[in-house]
Amino acid sequence: MVRLTALFLLALLATGAQVFATGATSQEQTYSSGKVDYVISLPSPIWRLVGEPDEIHQHTEFIYGDRNDGFLRIRKEALPEGTEIKDFAHQDLDQKERFLPGYIGGGKEETFSGRLTGVTISFEYTQAGKPMAGRTYYLQGGSHTIYALRFTGMRDKLARIRNQTDLIARSLKLK
Repeated sequence: MVRLTALFLLALLATGAQVFATGATSQEQTYSSGKVDYVISLPSPIWRLVGEPDEIHQHTEFIYGDRNDGFLRIRKEALPEGTEIKDFAHQDLDQKERFLPGYIGGGKEETFSGRLTGVTISFEYTQAGKPMAGRTYYLQGGSHTIYALRFTGMRDKLARIRNQTDLIARSLKLK
């Protein structure tokens, strides 16, 4: 009787582990559209699409729950002839992020490898008196193309989803 109970519990545990593993992988979602030339994977159903490229806005936007928890903007940029990706990243950061209130620049620059390679730079700023953070992944899609993935959110909340931001950036692949 004890053996039968032990076998039943073992079978129940194995079935439960299979159901859990299936549930964990089914939460990942993929984004692709006829308006963009890439595909990304979003590791959690909490990420939701809030804007696609159109005639006026040439970027795709996602929110992680609330905009302060995590905001992602993906934009395709042209890399000028003879410009290194690191130089482009610093110019872009200087032109677009430096003017944010309470901006603290000079964040750590790191090389980044995924399906596309590039660099990532982090920075901090304030918004309505709240400490915010940003992390931009500059991924080279060709000799003259860069994809900028700009993540922003409250500093502590963005730090908590860093593994997801890395996973999203690593998942970006061209069609």
